[in-house]
Amino acid sequence: MAAVTVPADVRSPTWTWWREASASVADLGVLVPIAVALIVGNGLSATAVLLPAGLTYLAAAWLYRVPVAVQPLKAFGAVAIAAGAGVETIAAGALLMGVVFLALGGTGVLDRLARVFPVAVTRGVQLAVGLTFARIAWGLVTDPPAAFEATLAPALAVAVMVGLTVVLLRWPGRLVLVVVAAGMVVAAVVTRGAGAPVWGPSAVALPHIDLATLAAAATLLVLPQVPLTLTNSCLAPADAARAYFGPRAAAVTPSRLALSLGAANVLVGAVGGMPLCHGAGGMSAHHSFGGRTGRTPALIGGALVVGAVAGGAGLATLLSGFPLPLLAALLVVAGLTHVLLLRDLRGATSWSIAVGVGVLGFATNLGWAVLAGLVAHVAVARLRRGER
Repeated sequence: MAAVTVPADVRSPTWTWWREASASVADLGVLVPIAVALIVGNGLSATAVLLPAGLTYLAAAWLYRVPVAVQPLKAFGAVAIAAGAGVETIAAGALLMGVVFLALGGTGVLDRLARVFPVAVTRGVQLAVGLTFARIAWGLVTDPPAAFEATLAPALAVAVMVGLTVVLLRWPGRLVLVVVAAGMVVAAVVTRGAGAPVWGPSAVALPHIDLATLAAAATLLVLPQVPLTLTNSCLAPADAARAYFGPRAAAVTPSRLALSLGAANVLVGAVGGMPLCHGAGGMSAHHSFGGRTGRTPALIGGALVVGAVAGGAGLATLLSGFPLPLLAALLVVAGLTHVLLLRDLRGATSWSIAVGVGVLGFATNLGWAVLAGLVAHVAVARLRRGER
């Protein structure tokens, strides 16, 4: 892989390798719960789950040179977990997502869409994501997923989450790596009864996919996910990258994001792994803890590849003992950072549309919320033209 260059404006003691390494683990609050649930509950291979994610992070470091996140497809994953979908169905859905977004990215239509897409609607999507992160965090500590072994009483878990959130907000770039390392130690202690660590990759079997499986995956998994991925993995991350990194994010365009997530999901479908996207909230997570360059995705990508190859056979057991209040705190910090993107809005109309899209998307369906926001934007524009 080509060396990741560090721009002159961030070559200073403030942005050290330590802070980039800290930022690299900031998005584990989304990745770990979904990955563990898919491995333990749906039978996916840990190596097949983590290896494509790591390789996609390494590719993002090389392609974009800023902290572009790699996350599980959240709606897709949630439906797959709830329905108990098998490896073949999940792989078929990933292949379909890959083909759809390779086609969209190759046409360049998303870049043209981004130029006319209302900023207020984009900010509403980002608000919905921030609120969703908070909801996921709350669920992790009050109703822990069954795949996790070590859980605390809800009141104590909430208190620990709040305390960790305060610490991470106060010292975001200094302590997160220490806290995550401590979380891994806790996980090792909690799961020590499972026996000695198992080294090497877990078995990866190529899925067998037929037309019936493709049809089931399209209906169950892909159709609900495509609108969300268009907005939250293509349009919103490109916008957030410009807000966070300015001209250095010129390579982060909606079409390129579609191409890279499309290629990632073709790989995921081929090995039966976890479907992936470039979540805008993940970019906020990396940025909030000090990520400024391609070092951030390169470091977490390398760690995931090493973990998948060297320890995939035992990693599912280890991750099931990871402390949930820590994952929840990471999500809360990322959610707050994401919501702060709304600060550049001006005027009551823009704020109303953004808040409406955000609240409606959080409470119901983000695709319908985006549609409602676009209708409101057009209606307001026509009203203003009529007044002239």
